[in-house]
Amino acid sequence: MSNLKSLSINDVVEPIELEPVNRLDLIKYAGASDDYNPIHTIDREAEKAGLSGIIAHGMWTMGNLSRLFSQHIEEGYIEDYRVRFTGMVFLDDVLTLQGKLVDREDSLLIFDVNVAKQDGQKVIQGQVSFRLWE
Repeated sequence: MSNLKSLSINDVVEPIELEPVNRLDLIKYAGASDDYNPIHTIDREAEKAGLSGIIAHGMWTMGNLSRLFSQHIEEGYIEDYRVRFTGMVFLDDVLTLQGKLVDREDSLLIFDVNVAKQDGQKVIQGQVSFRLWE
């Protein structure tokens, strides 16, 4: 694991590949988030909505993306986090969390971040501002 403080512009954070998306994780997230929309847990309801199967909660995917930085808590904290949802995540998708340093202002590091599926399709794109402890 590299140190964020030592990164230069255009350096990447070590990517994280998640285990395939599974139904149990989505059911647990539904309970934790109080988001019981059935398109996230019930196949028939997702199909009635025109989907090919259940989809992961966007916020579940966004929450996982923050894992790129949670392993660096001794260096600082996420000060701002903005994303745009650009695709859907289905059961068994394998997601890769990615980030690249694009700007640096003293103790503030700005990263472009994304989540990509196994076929390379980006399902989230955004930016994280990470503040180094001083």
